[in-house]
Amino acid sequence: MMCIQNWRELTNQELEMARAARRSGNEGRARVCARRAAGHVIGEYLTRNEIDLGTESALERLRFLYSYHDTNPSQKELIGHFLVHTTPEHQLPIDADLVAEVDLLAHQLLGESLS
Repeated sequence: MMCIQNWRELTNQELEMARAARRSGNEGRARVCARRAAGHVIGEYLTRNEIDLGTESALERLRFLYSYHDTNPSQKELIGHFLVHTTPEHQLPIDADLVAEVDLLAHQLLGESLS
């Protein structure tokens, strides 16, 4: 029997992996985990709003919500941080901490905190 985990558990698992990657000096991996965590938060938002994208892809969920007509400007700005491409040196060209911003995303979209 498959265990179904809720969005909060999945998000927190990704965030813990992100923090572990950051502690070991792998910031790129931390960003990947943060994006997946954001994908779980968005997945819950979509579920609550009865929107079925038919995908579990964090990137597709981020892209959808970025362009969705109900996404307000501050949400769009935050979601945009998760969609920014890294420089050739594998750095974010913006000043953003994606790991920390997952909690802000949960607050903005779901009215809930992860901590």
